[in-house]
Amino acid sequence: MSDALAGNIQNAPLADALSERYLAYALSTIMSRSLPDVRDGLKPVHRRLVYAMHQLRLDPTAGFKKCARVIGDVIGKYHPHGEASVYEALVRLAQDFAARYPLVEGQGNFGNIDGDNPAAMRYTEARMTLVTRAMLDGIDDDAVDFRPNYDGEEHEPVVLPAGFPNLLANGAAGIAVGMATSIPPHNAGEVCSAALALIANPDATTAELLQHMPGPDFPTGGICIEDPASILTAYETGRGGFRLRASWEVERGKNGMWHILVTEIPYQVQKTKLIETLAELLEAKKLPLLGDIRDESTELVRLILEPKARTVEPAQLMETLFRATQLETRFPLNMNVLTSDRTPMVLGLRAVIQAWLNHRGEVLIRRSNHRLAEVERRLELLNGFLIVFLDLDEVIRIIREEDNAKAGLIRRFEINDVQAEAILNMRLRSLRRLEEMELRREHATLEKEKKGLNALLGSEKLRWKRVGEEIEGIREKFGSGPLGDRRTKLTGVPDAVEVSFETAVEREPLTVVLSRKGWIRALRGHLADGSDLKFKDGDELRLMLHCQSPDRLCLFATNGRAYTLRASELPRGRGDGQPIRLLAEMTNSDDVTTLFMLQDGQRYLVASATGRGFVVESADLLSERKAGKQVLNTRPGEEAVLCVPAIGDHVALVGENRRLLVFPLEQVPVLARGTGVILQRFKDGGLKDAKVFALADGLTWKLGDKTRTETALRDWLGERAQAGRLPPNGFPKGGTFSGG
Repeated sequence: MSDALAGNIQNAPLADALSERYLAYALSTIMSRSLPDVRDGLKPVHRRLVYAMHQLRLDPTAGFKKCARVIGDVIGKYHPHGEASVYEALVRLAQDFAARYPLVEGQGNFGNIDGDNPAAMRYTEARMTLVTRAMLDGIDDDAVDFRPNYDGEEHEPVVLPAGFPNLLANGAAGIAVGMATSIPPHNAGEVCSAALALIANPDATTAELLQHMPGPDFPTGGICIEDPASILTAYETGRGGFRLRASWEVERGKNGMWHILVTEIPYQVQKTKLIETLAELLEAKKLPLLGDIRDESTELVRLILEPKARTVEPAQLMETLFRATQLETRFPLNMNVLTSDRTPMVLGLRAVIQAWLNHRGEVLIRRSNHRLAEVERRLELLNGFLIVFLDLDEVIRIIREEDNAKAGLIRRFEINDVQAEAILNMRLRSLRRLEEMELRREHATLEKEKKGLNALLGSEKLRWKRVGEEIEGIREKFGSGPLGDRRTKLTGVPDAVEVSFETAVEREPLTVVLSRKGWIRALRGHLADGSDLKFKDGDELRLMLHCQSPDRLCLFATNGRAYTLRASELPRGRGDGQPIRLLAEMTNSDDVTTLFMLQDGQRYLVASATGRGFVVESADLLSERKAGKQVLNTRPGEEAVLCVPAIGDHVALVGENRRLLVFPLEQVPVLARGTGVILQRFKDGGLKDAKVFALADGLTWKLGDKTRTETALRDWLGERAQAGRLPPNGFPKGGTFSGG
């Protein structure tokens, strides 16, 4: 620090200082780190890696060099950042499961799809690929601008010539400040075909371009199941996403046995973590159709998925795995890039391809001008050589006798300084007749090339034709074969698969027993009564339910939540079972209201102690979560008291004040969730019991071991939210229709 600046303290508002510095940081992140250039599809670190390898002459046909050497050149000359991050960028360029068209050919351990880390840079070696060579083609021919590096001692390219459509072919991902980019890989041959179509028809729409490149092409394959209309919208706006599934097939065995073979997993999914997730869900019994999983992978992915039972349909098994695991993922599309004037912008597919074509046109003009200047310089020399070849003896005399041979040659043959200097530097062995013939042949060839270059530079039509020829060459070179063939299948949205967990369970009769203190168990067979059941001291039978093992049970609790239990997963045996709170997440203040078997298409009446309720569909009571589903919203101090089948046309309610009310069921709304409406009003107490019945059949209740049916209900018929009247003589003293 100079003496003039020492002790110079300037006062500034903190907000202004922070905003100024944060803006500088944000711009640096956006421009020089996170967003790719639309022309070559590279971020600065990748561009510097490629250029450093070019300077080291690591061509595809040359030998490998240690990655440490490459990283050293990059951070020493162009990219003064941490070596670990630069090496990570180089490794990604070399991974064939990460980059659709690798820009680096690696030798050594560069990691794998399992997520294992690569070896240290001192152990690995690298060189460029043919794709990288195409990206650099023309960089020494003034095809692009160069700028000083961070210390001004070196120069680096602002952008690469990019003969290969790298942005779309390899994709890009990055997070900047306030913006991000996410571009999936595509098939280079298809991108080139779309570019050629845009050259042939500059007014081509995105839909027409998608006829040539219908969607992404990921290096790990998989199946893209996005709707074509959604794909079109995503590419038109530059924002959207793609659903990607693993590729699988069914392998049949003996005696009707089969298993699923997964051969390709979604892009950027680590196989090891995928298997760990499957194993954890399997252990937690959240994949009821899956029996076992095995990893038989070598260099190729081979995952074996065993079904729980032979009766399981393969499509149903895979549907459950797609919903719960990363066997199905969504890859976002956000084509946020830096345009040619370094402006961050979200572009559609057509704009991205057009930007690359415009860049290729500029590269062609610059290379042509560079070559034209070289041709003209060479022709100037050849013209001088041909002039002096007409009188070589005079040339020799001037060189031998005159003090200033250059001036003498210029004066005698009327040539310029450059030509005279070249003649003086000519070797004696060139002064022969054969050499003159070669010079005339070269002169004719260069004149023809000059004429062609001038015609090219003077005609936009010829330039686009030449650009198209270059792109056609790239398509032929990289659009087919093991590297260029499409890997990801595009199938559109598949038909919906209805998942039935019952097929994985062997059907057998069960008796579900719930004790008063909340212990639940399942016993084989349908027990006639619970007289032989044993419970813990002080506990007793609360309810007993007959069902089949594949059935789903609904536990309705006093907190208004519905919990779904699978009969096949309930604890078996003659023991005490398990506390219900281990199967359903209820607090100590919550209790079971009822437990019943869910019937598809059935409706149920739910109500709280204050007499509020509604009708709910059975589908709205289902929940795959242990925490259940909130159905009846209860207020503080309020409890849900019943959930009964809504079979009939009228509702009968009785309160703790022994008031009976009957009204039409149609007056009760059907909701999926809510507080409900007032069913019956009470001055004292609350709702005791309710029943839905057919008015024509009469209202039935239990009275001891007998039942009684009352058909004369005119005195108790009313409207919803009334108070009701005392029930008929003979109504149970317990105040419930079950006689309790």
